Amino acid sequence: MRFGGPILLPYKNPGEWLTQVREMGYSAIYFPVDHTAPDDLIATYFRLAQENNLTIAEVGAWSNPLSSDEMTANRAFETCCRQLALAEQIGAGCCVNIAGSLSDQWDGPSDNNFSEETFDRIVTVVRRIIDAVRPERTFYTLELMPWMFPDSADTYLDLIQAIDRPAFAVHLDPVNIICSPRAFYNNAALIRDCFRKLGPYIKSCHAKDIRLEGNLTTHLNEVRPGAGSLDYAAYLSCLKALPDEVCLMMEHMNRHEDVVEASRYIRQVAIGLGFSI
Repeated sequence: MRFGGPILLPYKNPGEWLTQVREMGYSAIYFPVDHTAPDDLIATYFRLAQENNLTIAEVGAWSNPLSSDEMTANRAFETCCRQLALAEQIGAGCCVNIAGSLSDQWDGPSDNNFSEETFDRIVTVVRRIIDAVRPERTFYTLELMPWMFPDSADTYLDLIQAIDRPAFAVHLDPVNIICSPRAFYNNAALIRDCFRKLGPYIKSCHAKDIRLEGNLTTHLNEVRPGAGSLDYAAYLSCLKALPDEVCLMMEHMNRHEDVVEASRYIRQVAIGLGFSI
């Protein structure tokens, strides 16, 4: 298993970025620039990752290729293709995006997100992205989401079968599909189910946490790792059991101090299980 997360303190150049990565003890990284960066800057970050045994976990392609606005959808498609091409160039574990939404909010809920027509559109769009780039050493993946496909291990398997491309794989974020108190309290079983069904396809994972609040109706809030009730012992054990070295990446924190605390917590859980990350 490889472990990493965001770099939130400012840095002026790749050397300063590397210093912070080392200080955090990361073995995996988010690639710090996108496809619009100058070629020499991309090459420098890639070289530093190689020279320092840092796995490039993922390249984000965050956009909405299902947008009802044609221009937005086309622009998102181009972003996905270019980011997937970057992931291929640098040998990232995967390129990750959401499937897309028919909401006015790029990643928001919509009553049409779970229709058969939307499922078919996702299949078509993902095939187009993969076929345009034809990656050989990276993968295009979709993040699990609560209000769009894929919203479970089973719907992810449905997409894998329907898309039918070797370069389509899995990005796992179990917190995103903990949508009820029952799932919240039984999240270890949910995590194990995801790994049992999706394990061979998993290329990268996100690390965050979730807390159930006491005010009606149901309020499930994302929090930093260690401040919620996600069963990290189950999560890390499943990750450790995978035959390939998969990255676990912290995300969605705004303060460096929170990243430090989250990192410390996850590492303590790993030590309790008998290994270090």
